[in-house]
Amino acid sequence: MIDLRNVHKSYLMGDKEIRALDHITFAVEGGKFVAVRGKSGSGKSTLLHVVGGLDTPDGGMVRIAGEDITKMQEKELAVFRRRHIGFVFQFFNLLPELTLLENILFPAKIEKGFPDGEYLDYILDTLALRDRLDHLPAQLSGGQMQRAAIARALILKPEILLLDEPTGNLDEESAKDVIRMLAAIHKETGTTILLVTHDTEVAAAADFSVVIRDGVLSYE
Repeated sequence: MIDLRNVHKSYLMGDKEIRALDHITFAVEGGKFVAVRGKSGSGKSTLLHVVGGLDTPDGGMVRIAGEDITKMQEKELAVFRRRHIGFVFQFFNLLPELTLLENILFPAKIEKGFPDGEYLDYILDTLALRDRLDHLPAQLSGGQMQRAAIARALILKPEILLLDEPTGNLDEESAKDVIRMLAAIHKETGTTILLVTHDTEVAAAADFSVVIRDGVLSYE
């Protein structure tokens, strides 16, 4: 489902080159829940963004759901991302003027479609959101906003769910709830999940984890 071959990416910071990804080869089978652990600046978010087509590597191949996304034009890539990949970020990125339900359904509105009622009910109930559907983001707790962001990412039934430090802005109890719910959704739907985190307890929920240090990936 995710297949990276010899992927490398560098940035310039002043006159210094920072190697964010150092010729990474990495694969994730469909249906697996994988965590990538690493400290701040280790390259883990860059890895996630390259997998999701939000950033372009300097070289190497990135094949997602059988397609080499490095060869796609921007419009084609945008459609591919929307239809195949769900994204969840640390700071929720909900639209403040929309209700929780409107935020969740927003990707479906762009696609001019609507999820079947049974699937929507499953997502809302599993993520414990049903009693907050008419609330604006400002009226929600951090945990509720992140659960809404996860629901939005899942609404089009993506093959792959990418999460960038999804518990990094939550208190300990809310973080545990989010990870427990993610594990339940993974078990029920078989969605391929790639999660980056600095937290070993969060990573423990995955089928297996890898570690990235200075752009180099290792299995531990």
